[in-house]
Amino acid sequence: MNKLTKLIFKIFGIFAAIYGILFAVFYFDLDGKFLFYVWEPMMIKRFDNMKRKDNTLTPYTKKENVSEDF
Repeated sequence: MNKLTKLIFKIFGIFAAIYGILFAVFYFDLDGKFLFYVWEPMMIKRFDNMKRKDNTLTPYTKKENVSEDF
């Protein structure tokens, strides 16, 4: 019985720690701050420097149709 109660309290402690971490993340909006301050600048740096074809230089008659229904 003693081992069972220790196991139950250990599982309860793990769930309480996970709940506390998730509460802190969402209460202080840490996920949004991570996206705004870390992820977005990395994506802007990556995708703004990509080489892209200038579609304004392509004549209209040379453009491909998206669908065959046109």
